[in-house]
Amino acid sequence: MKLGISSYTYTWSVGVPGSEPKKPWDELMLVNKAAELGVDCLQIADNLPLHLMDEKRLLALKQRAAEAGIDLEVGARCMTADMLLRYLEIAELLNSPILRFVIDGPDFAPNVEEVTGIVRSAVPELEKRGIRLAIENHDRLQAREFLDIVQGSQSEHVGICLDSVNSMGAGEGIETITTFLAPYTFNLHIKEFIVERHPHMMGFTIEGRPVGQGQLPLAWMLEQLGPRCQSAILESWTPPEETLEKTMAKETDWAVQSIKYLKSNYFQ
Repeated sequence: MKLGISSYTYTWSVGVPGSEPKKPWDELMLVNKAAELGVDCLQIADNLPLHLMDEKRLLALKQRAAEAGIDLEVGARCMTADMLLRYLEIAELLNSPILRFVIDGPDFAPNVEEVTGIVRSAVPELEKRGIRLAIENHDRLQAREFLDIVQGSQSEHVGICLDSVNSMGAGEGIETITTFLAPYTFNLHIKEFIVERHPHMMGFTIEGRPVGQGQLPLAWMLEQLGPRCQSAILESWTPPEETLEKTMAKETDWAVQSIKYLKSNYFQ
Protein backbone atom coordinates (compact mmCIF):
# COMPACT_ATOMS: atom_id res chain seq x y z
CA MET A 1 0.00 0.00 0.00
CA LYS A 2 1.35 3.42 -0.96
CA LEU A 3 1.71 6.14 1.67
CA GLY A 4 0.93 9.69 0.64
CA ILE A 5 -0.06 13.20 1.64
CA SER A 6 -2.91 15.41 0.49
CA SER A 7 -3.75 19.02 -0.10
CA TYR A 8 -5.76 18.44 3.11
CA THR A 9 -2.57 17.57 4.99
CA TYR A 10 -1.77 21.27 4.63
CA THR A 11 -5.26 22.77 4.67
CA TRP A 12 -4.27 26.09 6.26
CA SER A 13 -1.26 26.51 3.99
CA VAL A 14 -3.32 25.89 0.86
CA GLY A 15 -5.93 28.31 2.16
CA VAL A 16 -9.04 28.14 4.32
CA PRO A 17 -11.74 30.53 3.02
CA GLY A 18 -11.58 33.74 5.03
CA SER A 19 -8.12 32.89 6.36
CA GLU A 20 -5.91 32.70 3.29
CA PRO A 21 -2.12 33.05 3.62
CA LYS A 22 -0.33 35.77 1.67
CA LYS A 23 1.31 33.11 -0.50
CA PRO A 24 -0.95 30.04 -0.58
CA TRP A 25 0.75 26.76 -1.35
CA ASP A 26 0.12 25.52 -4.88
CA GLU A 27 0.29 22.05 -6.40
CA LEU A 28 4.03 22.25 -7.12
CA MET A 29 4.77 23.14 -3.51
CA LEU A 30 2.80 20.08 -2.46
CA VAL A 31 4.81 17.87 -4.81
CA ASN A 32 7.98 19.25 -3.24
CA LYS A 33 6.61 18.50 0.25
CA ALA A 34 5.74 14.94 -0.76
CA ALA A 35 9.27 14.43 -2.06
CA GLU A 36 10.75 16.02 1.07
CA LEU A 37 8.75 13.66 3.30
CA GLY A 38 9.71 10.66 1.20
CA VAL A 39 6.16 9.46 0.53
CA ASP A 40 4.90 7.69 -2.57
CA CYS A 41 1.98 9.81 -3.70
CA LEU A 42 0.14 13.11 -3.50
CA GLN A 43 -3.64 13.41 -3.53
CA ILE A 44 -4.84 16.82 -4.70
CA ALA A 45 -8.34 17.38 -3.42
CA ASP A 46 -11.12 19.92 -3.82
CA ASN A 47 -9.41 22.64 -1.76
CA LEU A 48 -7.07 23.03 -4.75
CA PRO A 49 -9.56 22.53 -7.62
CA LEU A 50 -7.88 20.92 -10.61
CA HIS A 51 -10.76 21.70 -12.98
CA LEU A 52 -9.93 25.42 -12.63
CA MET A 53 -6.40 24.83 -13.94
CA ASP A 54 -5.68 24.96 -17.67
CA GLU A 55 -4.00 22.08 -19.49
CA LYS A 56 -0.59 23.76 -19.45
CA ARG A 57 -0.67 24.00 -15.67
CA LEU A 58 -1.86 20.42 -15.30
CA LEU A 59 0.92 19.16 -17.55
CA ALA A 60 3.47 21.13 -15.54
CA LEU A 61 2.17 19.38 -12.42
CA LYS A 62 2.42 16.01 -14.12
CA GLN A 63 6.00 16.68 -15.22
CA ARG A 64 7.15 17.92 -11.80
CA ALA A 65 5.58 14.91 -10.06
CA ALA A 66 7.29 12.54 -12.49
CA GLU A 67 10.64 14.24 -11.88
CA ALA A 68 10.16 13.90 -8.12
CA GLY A 69 9.00 10.28 -8.34
CA ILE A 70 5.60 11.12 -6.85
CA ASP A 71 2.41 9.44 -8.07
CA LEU A 72 -0.63 11.71 -8.34
CA GLU A 73 -4.16 11.02 -7.17
CA VAL A 74 -7.04 13.25 -8.20
CA GLY A 75 -9.79 14.42 -5.85
CA ALA A 76 -12.91 16.53 -6.24
CA ARG A 77 -16.30 17.35 -4.78
CA CYS A 78 -19.83 18.06 -6.10
CA MET A 79 -20.37 14.82 -8.02
CA THR A 80 -22.72 15.93 -10.74
CA ALA A 81 -22.64 13.93 -13.97
CA ASP A 82 -20.76 16.70 -15.76
CA MET A 83 -18.22 17.19 -12.96
CA LEU A 84 -17.60 13.46 -12.74
CA LEU A 85 -16.82 13.22 -16.45
CA ARG A 86 -14.60 16.32 -16.33
CA TYR A 87 -12.56 14.87 -13.51
CA LEU A 88 -12.24 11.54 -15.27
CA GLU A 89 -10.50 13.45 -18.06
CA ILE A 90 -8.18 15.11 -15.53
CA ALA A 91 -7.45 11.82 -13.77
CA GLU A 92 -6.56 10.20 -17.07
CA LEU A 93 -4.31 13.12 -18.01
CA LEU A 94 -2.46 12.90 -14.68
CA ASN A 95 -2.27 9.08 -14.68
CA SER A 96 -4.28 8.91 -11.47
CA PRO A 97 -5.45 5.33 -10.79
CA ILE A 98 -8.34 6.54 -8.64
CA LEU A 99 -10.73 9.47 -8.59
CA ARG A 100 -11.68 10.40 -5.02
CA PHE A 101 -15.00 12.24 -4.86
CA VAL A 102 -17.05 13.89 -2.13
CA ILE A 103 -20.65 13.75 -3.32
CA ASP A 104 -22.03 17.03 -2.00
CA GLY A 105 -21.30 20.54 -3.20
CA PRO A 106 -22.84 24.01 -3.05
CA ASP A 107 -26.60 23.59 -3.49
CA PHE A 108 -26.03 19.94 -4.43
CA ALA A 109 -27.06 17.18 -2.01
CA PRO A 110 -28.60 14.36 -4.04
CA ASN A 111 -30.31 11.36 -2.48
CA VAL A 112 -28.92 7.83 -2.72
CA GLU A 113 -31.00 6.92 -5.77
CA GLU A 114 -29.83 10.03 -7.63
CA VAL A 115 -26.19 9.40 -6.76
CA THR A 116 -26.44 5.79 -7.86
CA GLY A 117 -27.84 6.89 -11.20
CA ILE A 118 -25.00 9.36 -11.73
CA VAL A 119 -22.41 6.73 -10.88
CA ARG A 120 -23.94 4.02 -13.06
CA SER A 121 -24.03 6.39 -16.02
CA ALA A 122 -20.27 6.95 -15.59
CA VAL A 123 -19.33 3.26 -15.26
CA PRO A 124 -18.58 2.76 -18.98
CA GLU A 125 -16.12 5.68 -18.88
CA LEU A 126 -14.54 4.45 -15.66
CA GLU A 127 -14.01 1.01 -17.14
CA LYS A 128 -12.80 2.30 -20.50
CA ARG A 129 -10.22 4.60 -18.87
CA GLY A 130 -9.21 2.09 -16.21
CA ILE A 131 -9.90 4.53 -13.36
CA ARG A 132 -11.57 3.56 -10.08
CA LEU A 133 -14.07 5.93 -8.47
CA ALA A 134 -13.48 6.25 -4.71
CA ILE A 135 -16.52 7.88 -3.08
CA GLU A 136 -15.59 9.45 0.25
CA ASN A 137 -17.75 8.88 3.31
CA HIS A 138 -18.80 12.34 4.40
CA ASP A 139 -21.09 13.46 7.18
CA ARG A 140 -24.51 13.58 5.47
CA LEU A 141 -24.94 9.95 4.46
CA GLN A 142 -24.42 6.87 6.59
CA ALA A 143 -22.33 3.79 5.86
CA ARG A 144 -25.30 1.70 4.69
CA GLU A 145 -26.16 4.38 2.17
CA PHE A 146 -22.62 4.52 0.79
CA LEU A 147 -22.73 0.74 0.55
CA ASP A 148 -26.00 0.93 -1.39
CA ILE A 149 -24.40 3.36 -3.87
CA VAL A 150 -21.34 1.16 -4.42
CA GLN A 151 -23.32 -2.05 -4.77
CA GLY A 152 -25.92 -0.31 -6.93
CA SER A 153 -23.23 0.70 -9.41
CA GLN A 154 -22.67 -2.97 -10.29
CA SER A 155 -19.04 -2.30 -11.15
CA GLU A 156 -15.69 -3.27 -9.66
CA HIS A 157 -14.52 0.22 -10.66
CA VAL A 158 -16.68 1.87 -7.98
CA GLY A 159 -15.68 1.81 -4.33
CA ILE A 160 -14.91 3.90 -1.27
CA CYS A 161 -12.42 6.47 -0.03
CA LEU A 162 -12.62 5.58 3.66
CA ASP A 163 -12.09 8.60 5.90
CA SER A 164 -11.42 7.67 9.49
CA VAL A 165 -13.28 10.56 11.14
CA ASN A 166 -15.82 12.16 8.76
CA SER A 167 -18.72 9.85 9.61
CA MET A 168 -18.74 10.98 13.23
CA GLY A 169 -20.74 13.89 11.81
CA ALA A 170 -23.39 11.37 10.79
CA GLY A 171 -23.41 9.76 14.23
CA GLU A 172 -21.32 6.74 13.24
CA GLY A 173 -18.10 5.52 14.77
CA ILE A 174 -15.01 3.96 13.23
CA GLU A 175 -16.06 0.35 13.86
CA THR A 176 -19.35 0.84 12.01
CA ILE A 177 -17.95 2.52 8.91
CA THR A 178 -14.99 0.18 8.70
CA THR A 179 -17.14 -2.94 9.02
CA PHE A 180 -19.44 -1.80 6.24
CA LEU A 181 -17.00 -0.12 3.89
CA ALA A 182 -13.52 -1.64 4.31
CA PRO A 183 -14.16 -4.47 1.79
CA TYR A 184 -14.94 -1.84 -0.87
CA THR A 185 -12.18 0.64 0.02
CA PHE A 186 -9.77 1.79 -2.68
CA ASN A 187 -8.17 4.58 -0.65
CA LEU A 188 -7.80 5.28 3.08
CA HIS A 189 -7.67 8.73 4.66
CA ILE A 190 -5.62 8.54 7.85
CA LYS A 191 -6.85 11.32 10.11
CA GLU A 192 -5.86 11.19 13.78
CA PHE A 193 -8.25 12.61 16.37
CA ILE A 194 -9.01 12.97 20.05
CA VAL A 195 -12.40 13.30 21.75
CA GLU A 196 -12.46 15.45 24.87
CA ARG A 197 -15.36 16.34 27.15
CA HIS A 198 -16.04 20.02 27.78
CA PRO A 199 -15.22 21.27 31.31
CA HIS A 200 -18.96 21.84 31.93
CA MET A 201 -19.47 18.12 31.08
CA MET A 202 -22.19 18.85 28.52
CA GLY A 203 -20.78 17.75 25.19
CA PHE A 204 -17.53 16.84 23.50
CA THR A 205 -14.96 18.36 21.18
CA ILE A 206 -13.37 16.31 18.40
CA GLU A 207 -9.99 17.66 17.30
CA GLY A 208 -7.08 16.50 15.23
CA ARG A 209 -3.71 15.32 16.50
CA PRO A 210 -0.48 14.04 14.93
CA VAL A 211 -0.86 10.37 14.01
CA GLY A 212 -0.11 8.13 16.97
CA GLN A 213 -1.03 10.78 19.54
CA GLY A 214 -4.78 10.31 19.54
CA GLN A 215 -7.49 7.65 19.61
CA LEU A 216 -7.44 6.36 16.01
CA PRO A 217 -7.33 2.53 15.99
CA LEU A 218 -5.15 2.55 12.90
CA ALA A 219 -3.65 -0.94 13.26
CA TRP A 220 -7.14 -2.45 13.43
CA MET A 221 -8.38 -0.40 10.47
CA LEU A 222 -5.45 -1.47 8.31
CA GLU A 223 -6.10 -5.11 9.20
CA GLN A 224 -9.69 -4.81 7.95
CA LEU A 225 -8.76 -3.44 4.54
CA GLY A 226 -8.68 -5.79 1.60
CA PRO A 227 -6.32 -5.88 -1.39
CA ARG A 228 -8.42 -3.28 -3.21
CA CYS A 229 -6.98 -0.52 -1.01
CA GLN A 230 -3.81 0.63 -2.73
CA SER A 231 -3.06 3.93 -0.97
CA ALA A 232 -3.23 5.55 2.46
CA ILE A 233 -3.28 9.34 2.55
CA LEU A 234 -2.47 11.49 5.57
CA GLU A 235 -4.98 14.24 6.26
CA SER A 236 -5.03 16.52 9.27
CA TRP A 237 -7.53 18.51 11.29
CA THR A 238 -5.09 21.03 12.74
CA PRO A 239 -6.62 23.30 15.43
CA PRO A 240 -5.67 26.94 14.77
CA GLU A 241 -3.18 28.90 16.83
CA GLU A 242 -3.37 32.63 17.59
CA THR A 243 -1.85 33.55 14.20
CA LEU A 244 -2.06 31.95 10.79
CA GLU A 245 1.71 31.74 10.59
CA LYS A 246 1.87 29.70 13.80
CA THR A 247 -0.99 27.52 12.59
CA MET A 248 0.83 26.78 9.34
CA ALA A 249 4.03 25.97 11.22
CA LYS A 250 2.08 23.61 13.48
CA GLU A 251 0.46 21.95 10.48
CA THR A 252 3.85 21.40 8.86
CA ASP A 253 5.30 20.00 12.08
CA TRP A 254 2.36 17.62 12.51
CA ALA A 255 2.87 16.31 8.97
CA VAL A 256 6.53 15.54 9.70
CA GLN A 257 5.66 13.84 13.00
CA SER A 258 2.83 11.84 11.44
CA ILE A 259 4.74 10.58 8.42
CA LYS A 260 7.70 9.63 10.62
CA TYR A 261 5.35 7.65 12.88
CA LEU A 262 3.59 5.96 9.97
CA LYS A 263 6.86 4.95 8.34
CA SER A 264 8.27 3.61 11.60
CA ASN A 265 5.19 1.56 12.47
CA TYR A 266 3.23 0.69 9.34
CA PHE A 267 4.87 1.63 6.05
CA GLN A 268 8.47 0.43 6.16
